[in-house]
Amino acid sequence: MLKTGIYVDAENIRMCGGYGMRYDVLVELASVGKSTLLRANSYLAEDRERTKDDPEYRQKLYRYHDVIRQCGFKVIKKLVKHFVDDEGILTTKANADMDLAIDALLQARNLDRIILLTGDGDFIRLVLALQNMGCRVEVIGFNHVSSELKEAADSFLSGFLIPGLLPIAAQSGESRWRGIPINYNPDRGFGFMRYYTLNKEGLAPQSVFFHCSKAPEVNDALFLDSSNIFEFTIMKNQENNSRTEAWDIQSIDD
Repeated sequence: MLKTGIYVDAENIRMCGGYGMRYDVLVELASVGKSTLLRANSYLAEDRERTKDDPEYRQKLYRYHDVIRQCGFKVIKKLVKHFVDDEGILTTKANADMDLAIDALLQARNLDRIILLTGDGDFIRLVLALQNMGCRVEVIGFNHVSSELKEAADSFLSGFLIPGLLPIAAQSGESRWRGIPINYNPDRGFGFMRYYTLNKEGLAPQSVFFHCSKAPEVNDALFLDSSNIFEFTIMKNQENNSRTEAWDIQSIDD
Protein backbone atom coordinates (compact mmCIF):
# COMPACT_ATOMS: atom_id res chain seq x y z
CA MET A 1 0.00 0.00 0.00
CA LEU A 2 1.16 3.51 -0.83
CA LYS A 3 1.26 5.71 2.26
CA THR A 4 -0.19 9.05 1.20
CA GLY A 5 -0.12 12.54 2.68
CA ILE A 6 -2.23 15.53 1.65
CA TYR A 7 -1.03 19.10 2.18
CA VAL A 8 -3.45 21.93 1.38
CA ASP A 9 -2.28 25.51 0.88
CA ALA A 10 -5.81 26.60 1.74
CA GLU A 11 -5.43 30.34 1.22
CA ASN A 12 -3.93 29.91 -2.23
CA ILE A 13 -6.67 27.45 -3.19
CA ARG A 14 -9.39 29.77 -1.89
CA MET A 15 -8.04 32.78 -3.76
CA CYS A 16 -7.50 30.89 -7.03
CA GLY A 17 -10.89 29.40 -7.77
CA GLY A 18 -11.14 26.62 -5.20
CA TYR A 19 -13.54 28.28 -2.78
CA GLY A 20 -15.97 25.66 -1.45
CA MET A 21 -13.64 22.73 -2.11
CA ARG A 22 -14.87 19.43 -0.61
CA TYR A 23 -12.28 17.99 1.77
CA ASP A 24 -14.12 14.67 2.01
CA VAL A 25 -13.55 14.17 -1.72
CA LEU A 26 -9.82 14.72 -1.17
CA VAL A 27 -9.86 11.98 1.46
CA GLU A 28 -11.64 9.66 -0.96
CA LEU A 29 -9.14 10.49 -3.70
CA ALA A 30 -6.21 9.66 -1.43
CA SER A 31 -7.74 6.44 -0.12
CA VAL A 32 -8.68 4.60 -3.31
CA GLY A 33 -6.68 1.94 -5.10
CA LYS A 34 -3.48 0.79 -3.45
CA SER A 35 -3.24 3.85 -1.22
CA THR A 36 -3.91 4.64 2.41
CA LEU A 37 -4.13 8.16 3.83
CA LEU A 38 -1.57 8.64 6.58
CA ARG A 39 -1.31 12.44 6.93
CA ALA A 40 -3.76 15.21 6.01
CA ASN A 41 -2.93 18.84 6.81
CA SER A 42 -4.68 22.06 5.83
CA TYR A 43 -2.95 25.41 6.36
CA LEU A 44 -5.37 28.28 6.91
CA ALA A 45 -5.18 31.95 7.86
CA GLU A 46 -6.98 33.44 10.85
CA ASP A 47 -7.36 37.13 11.56
CA ARG A 48 -7.22 37.00 15.36
CA GLU A 49 -8.28 40.65 15.70
CA ARG A 50 -11.37 40.01 13.60
CA THR A 51 -12.29 36.78 15.39
CA LYS A 52 -12.09 38.71 18.66
CA ASP A 53 -14.27 41.61 17.50
CA ASP A 54 -16.65 39.96 15.02
CA PRO A 55 -18.72 37.09 16.53
CA GLU A 56 -20.38 36.24 13.21
CA TYR A 57 -17.03 35.90 11.43
CA ARG A 58 -15.61 33.88 14.34
CA GLN A 59 -18.54 31.46 14.35
CA LYS A 60 -18.42 30.98 10.59
CA LEU A 61 -14.65 30.48 10.53
CA TYR A 62 -14.54 28.02 13.41
CA ARG A 63 -17.47 26.06 12.01
CA TYR A 64 -15.52 25.75 8.75
CA HIS A 65 -12.45 24.54 10.64
CA ASP A 66 -14.59 21.93 12.43
CA VAL A 67 -15.91 20.62 9.11
CA ILE A 68 -12.35 20.19 7.85
CA ARG A 69 -11.35 18.36 11.03
CA GLN A 70 -14.36 16.06 10.71
CA CYS A 71 -13.00 15.03 7.32
CA GLY A 72 -9.82 13.84 9.04
CA PHE A 73 -7.59 16.87 8.45
CA LYS A 74 -5.36 18.60 10.94
CA VAL A 75 -5.92 22.35 10.78
CA ILE A 76 -2.77 24.44 11.08
CA LYS A 77 -3.55 28.13 11.60
CA LYS A 78 -1.36 30.98 10.48
CA LEU A 79 -2.30 34.21 12.21
CA VAL A 80 -2.77 37.27 10.00
CA LYS A 81 -0.29 40.05 10.73
CA HIS A 82 -1.13 43.69 10.11
CA PHE A 83 1.46 46.20 8.97
CA VAL A 84 1.33 49.95 8.38
CA ASP A 85 3.87 51.23 5.86
CA ASP A 86 5.57 54.63 5.77
CA GLU A 87 2.60 56.09 3.89
CA GLY A 88 0.14 54.91 6.51
CA ILE A 89 -1.34 52.18 4.32
CA LEU A 90 -2.47 49.08 6.21
CA THR A 91 -1.48 45.71 4.72
CA THR A 92 -2.06 42.19 5.96
CA LYS A 93 0.03 39.05 5.63
CA ALA A 94 -0.54 35.41 6.52
CA ASN A 95 1.86 33.11 4.71
CA ALA A 96 1.93 29.46 5.77
CA ASP A 97 4.38 28.33 3.08
CA MET A 98 7.20 27.70 5.53
CA ASP A 99 4.99 25.72 7.92
CA LEU A 100 3.70 23.52 5.10
CA ALA A 101 7.17 22.94 3.65
CA ILE A 102 8.75 21.99 6.98
CA ASP A 103 5.90 19.65 7.92
CA ALA A 104 5.95 17.95 4.52
CA LEU A 105 9.71 17.42 4.62
CA LEU A 106 9.66 15.98 8.14
CA GLN A 107 6.65 13.75 7.56
CA ALA A 108 7.73 12.58 4.10
CA ARG A 109 10.12 10.11 5.72
CA ASN A 110 7.07 7.93 6.37
CA LEU A 111 5.25 8.63 3.09
CA ASP A 112 5.38 7.28 -0.46
CA ARG A 113 3.03 9.74 -2.15
CA ILE A 114 2.21 13.37 -1.48
CA ILE A 115 -0.76 15.26 -2.86
CA LEU A 116 -0.03 18.97 -2.74
CA LEU A 117 -2.87 21.41 -3.30
CA THR A 118 -1.53 24.78 -4.42
CA GLY A 119 -0.71 26.80 -7.49
CA ASP A 120 2.16 28.69 -5.86
CA GLY A 121 5.48 28.44 -7.69
CA ASP A 122 7.29 29.01 -4.39
CA PHE A 123 6.76 25.30 -3.71
CA ILE A 124 8.91 24.11 -6.61
CA ARG A 125 11.94 23.56 -4.38
CA LEU A 126 9.76 21.62 -1.93
CA VAL A 127 8.51 19.37 -4.73
CA LEU A 128 12.06 18.63 -5.87
CA ALA A 129 13.23 17.95 -2.32
CA LEU A 130 10.35 15.53 -1.70
CA GLN A 131 11.07 13.72 -4.94
CA ASN A 132 14.72 13.38 -3.95
CA MET A 133 13.50 11.71 -0.74
CA GLY A 134 11.74 9.12 -2.88
CA CYS A 135 8.19 10.52 -2.73
CA ARG A 136 5.87 10.82 -5.69
CA VAL A 137 4.44 14.36 -5.70
CA GLU A 138 1.07 15.04 -7.31
CA VAL A 139 -0.08 18.66 -7.55
CA ILE A 140 -3.72 19.76 -7.71
CA GLY A 141 -4.60 23.40 -8.39
CA PHE A 142 -7.33 25.53 -9.86
CA ASN A 143 -6.62 28.92 -11.46
CA HIS A 144 -3.26 30.71 -11.84
CA VAL A 145 -1.11 27.62 -11.33
CA SER A 146 2.61 28.13 -11.91
CA SER A 147 3.67 26.42 -15.14
CA GLU A 148 7.05 25.60 -13.56
CA LEU A 149 5.25 23.91 -10.64
CA LYS A 150 3.26 21.78 -13.08
CA GLU A 151 6.46 20.70 -14.81
CA ALA A 152 8.24 19.91 -11.54
CA ALA A 153 5.47 17.69 -10.20
CA ASP A 154 5.20 14.00 -11.08
CA SER A 155 1.66 14.79 -12.20
CA PHE A 156 -0.66 17.77 -12.26
CA LEU A 157 -4.43 17.74 -12.43
CA SER A 158 -6.80 20.67 -12.36
CA GLY A 159 -9.07 20.50 -9.35
CA PHE A 160 -11.94 21.49 -11.63
CA LEU A 161 -11.69 18.04 -13.27
CA ILE A 162 -11.91 15.94 -10.10
CA PRO A 163 -15.52 14.76 -9.73
CA GLY A 164 -17.25 16.36 -6.75
CA LEU A 165 -14.24 18.35 -5.54
CA LEU A 166 -16.00 21.59 -6.46
CA PRO A 167 -19.80 21.54 -6.60
CA ILE A 168 -21.27 22.22 -10.05
CA ALA A 169 -24.46 24.26 -10.23
CA ALA A 170 -27.05 22.33 -12.22
CA GLN A 171 -30.77 22.18 -12.73
CA SER A 172 -32.72 19.61 -10.75
CA GLY A 173 -32.07 16.08 -12.03
CA GLU A 174 -29.29 17.17 -14.36
CA SER A 175 -25.72 15.86 -14.08
CA ARG A 176 -22.97 18.19 -15.25
CA TRP A 177 -19.37 17.24 -15.93
CA ARG A 178 -16.13 19.12 -16.46
CA GLY A 179 -13.59 18.16 -19.08
CA ILE A 180 -10.92 19.31 -21.52
CA PRO A 181 -11.11 19.15 -25.34
CA ILE A 182 -8.89 16.68 -27.17
CA ASN A 183 -8.43 15.82 -30.86
CA TYR A 184 -10.57 18.75 -32.01
CA ASN A 185 -10.96 19.06 -35.79
CA PRO A 186 -11.71 22.73 -36.56
CA ASP A 187 -12.63 22.00 -40.17
CA ARG A 188 -15.34 19.55 -39.19
CA GLY A 189 -16.18 21.09 -35.82
CA PHE A 190 -15.94 18.02 -33.64
CA GLY A 191 -13.66 16.39 -31.10
CA PHE A 192 -13.80 14.70 -27.73
CA MET A 193 -14.11 15.86 -24.14
CA ARG A 194 -11.83 14.09 -21.69
CA TYR A 195 -13.28 13.90 -18.20
CA TYR A 196 -12.74 11.76 -15.11
CA THR A 197 -14.74 9.45 -12.90
CA LEU A 198 -13.69 8.43 -9.40
CA ASN A 199 -14.06 4.77 -8.49
CA LYS A 200 -12.53 2.34 -6.02
CA GLU A 201 -9.39 2.11 -8.17
CA GLY A 202 -8.90 5.89 -8.40
CA LEU A 203 -9.43 8.50 -11.07
CA ALA A 204 -10.38 6.96 -14.41
CA PRO A 205 -10.11 9.04 -17.62
CA GLN A 206 -13.14 8.90 -19.94
CA SER A 207 -13.93 10.58 -23.24
CA VAL A 208 -17.13 11.62 -24.97
CA PHE A 209 -17.76 12.95 -28.48
CA PHE A 210 -18.83 16.58 -28.96
CA HIS A 211 -19.73 18.91 -31.81
CA CYS A 212 -19.23 22.67 -31.66
CA SER A 213 -22.93 23.15 -32.47
CA LYS A 214 -23.62 22.10 -28.87
CA ALA A 215 -21.58 25.09 -27.69
CA PRO A 216 -23.27 28.06 -29.40
CA GLU A 217 -21.80 30.62 -26.98
CA VAL A 218 -18.22 29.30 -27.18
CA ASN A 219 -15.62 30.48 -29.68
CA ASP A 220 -14.60 27.18 -31.24
CA ALA A 221 -10.94 28.28 -31.28
CA LEU A 222 -10.98 27.56 -27.54
CA PHE A 223 -11.39 23.87 -28.32
CA LEU A 224 -7.89 23.80 -29.81
CA ASP A 225 -6.33 24.39 -26.38
CA SER A 226 -6.56 21.37 -24.10
CA SER A 227 -5.87 23.53 -21.05
CA ASN A 228 -9.33 25.09 -21.38
CA ILE A 229 -11.98 23.52 -19.17
CA PHE A 230 -15.65 23.17 -20.09
CA GLU A 231 -18.83 22.08 -18.37
CA PHE A 232 -21.28 19.88 -20.23
CA THR A 233 -24.13 17.41 -19.96
CA ILE A 234 -23.71 13.87 -21.28
CA MET A 235 -26.67 12.85 -23.44
CA LYS A 236 -27.68 10.14 -25.91
CA ASN A 237 -28.35 11.63 -29.33
CA GLN A 238 -31.50 9.88 -30.54
CA GLU A 239 -30.95 11.28 -34.03
CA ASN A 240 -27.54 9.63 -34.29
CA ASN A 241 -28.11 6.00 -33.24
CA SER A 242 -28.27 7.02 -29.55
CA ARG A 243 -24.57 7.90 -29.57
CA THR A 244 -23.35 9.36 -26.28
CA GLU A 245 -22.37 13.01 -26.72
CA ALA A 246 -21.53 16.13 -24.74
CA TRP A 247 -24.27 18.76 -25.00
CA ASP A 248 -24.87 22.24 -23.61
CA ILE A 249 -21.13 22.94 -23.51
CA GLN A 250 -20.01 26.04 -21.61
CA SER A 251 -16.61 27.43 -20.71
CA ILE A 252 -16.05 27.64 -16.96
CA ASP A 253 -14.47 31.05 -17.53
CA ASP A 254 -17.77 32.53 -18.72
